[in-house]
Amino acid sequence: MQPVERHSFAPDASFDGGDLDCGNGLLLLIRQHMDPLPRGGLLEFRSTEISVEADFPAWCRMTGNELVSWTKRDNLRSFLVCKGALADRRERQSAARPATVLGLDVVPVRIPRTLPPPAPVPAIPALAVMGVGSWPRPRWMLQAIHDHMEGRLSDADFRATADDATRLAVQPQLRAGVDVVTDGEQRRDNYASFVGGRLDNCRLIPLTDLLPLVDHPEEFEREMRSLDVPAAEVRHPAVFGPLGRSRPLARDEFEIVRAITECPVKIALPGPYLLTRMMWMECIADRAYGSREHLARDVVRVLREEIHDLLAAGVALVQLDEPVLSEVVFTGAKNMRSFMCGALSEKGDSQTELEFARTLINQVVAGLPRARLGLHVCRGNWTPDERVALAGDYRPLLGLLSSVDVGTLFLELATPRAGAMEILADLPDDRRIGVGVVNQKRREVETVEEVVAHGRRAMGILGKDRVLLTPDCGFATFADNPVASPQIAEAKLRVIVDAAERLRKP
Repeated sequence: MQPVERHSFAPDASFDGGDLDCGNGLLLLIRQHMDPLPRGGLLEFRSTEISVEADFPAWCRMTGNELVSWTKRDNLRSFLVCKGALADRRERQSAARPATVLGLDVVPVRIPRTLPPPAPVPAIPALAVMGVGSWPRPRWMLQAIHDHMEGRLSDADFRATADDATRLAVQPQLRAGVDVVTDGEQRRDNYASFVGGRLDNCRLIPLTDLLPLVDHPEEFEREMRSLDVPAAEVRHPAVFGPLGRSRPLARDEFEIVRAITECPVKIALPGPYLLTRMMWMECIADRAYGSREHLARDVVRVLREEIHDLLAAGVALVQLDEPVLSEVVFTGAKNMRSFMCGALSEKGDSQTELEFARTLINQVVAGLPRARLGLHVCRGNWTPDERVALAGDYRPLLGLLSSVDVGTLFLELATPRAGAMEILADLPDDRRIGVGVVNQKRREVETVEEVVAHGRRAMGILGKDRVLLTPDCGFATFADNPVASPQIAEAKLRVIVDAAERLRKP
């Protein structure tokens, strides 16, 4: 497209991108200004960087946004882009209003001086049954998630919609007879990056916006497609200032479940190592932090604030999700940055990374009751295709699993990719194991006899008092990509409950 003398349409929003290029933060600012616009809204930005002439049209084609026109006067360029297609644009009064310049002020971080103590809750018994976290979302909930992220749905309307979806996720768990319930992570776009949309000075942006930051964007995009991960729809946290937690991350999730049932509630949160790996990206996070270790200190702080708040509210169990630990030990020197959309940044050798992860986890849970803390590790849950997920037994992770200060380890153990269960005999006796006894990736529902046999094997290795029973992982890791239907998920939980009843008998 050739430059024009002047734009034919008035923008709905505008900003000055200065000399930033697309790989150095400009796309983050574009997304920040574009998201609040309705489909068909027009954004104008100015740039003095010559490379934007070629890179920005390519981004528009990749993301499905239409470059309407651009101008050039001396060294100053102005780009007018439509959110979606210009043909979608409707006649609106706002089109005649003068351009709006959105503020980019960094939100001030507020650090609480004291944290609330945990509230008492009933102990979770041996052989208790529970899900790992996520539950398939209704189609209307998926639409609400996207509308809310892009500014078309208010916070109040989104919360009402998510509460309805949560009721639909909790009822099947109660019908199945689980001992501990989750909210199904209904209001999350995915199991981990949702945090980026709730922390101060952090923003969720589509993975396509991050392609200029990776070494081989075409190869990265092909890999995402091969893993059934829609890069244009999955969003990733980007840090543009010091992290703060001025509002809760998961308190809404607990409150609606508590209004439905008196059963103990588990809330899953992304672990500190996973969040640090997700958020540390060169040319973005390094504007606020000098290193990923510097960033990790604030990740630890906001997670500690959140866990204290959840336990004080009456959450029975907080689970930290760290699936990317498998990427550390099972990929060697290969940098599989797309794994679970949680490993976009570079990593060091496996021992260095495991020690970093162990330190961060123990800093987060320091001083908290271990019986109400858990850690979940799996080998990938982005697709039902077992062939593309990571494989390997728990041997390289035993050191970390033995030294983190949590009371329960929720481990993937139903799939053959997890290796021999006997390896877990070396774990300390004070660790309970949430044993994965059904594979959430399989359409076939396991029989009660199969689950009983798996449970007895675990009891023989670990002792009956140390065993809890779960699926291998959640049933819907990505909002747009569930790995099971609600009907299959409920049937699998029912099988675990029936098996637990047999296993509890003398």
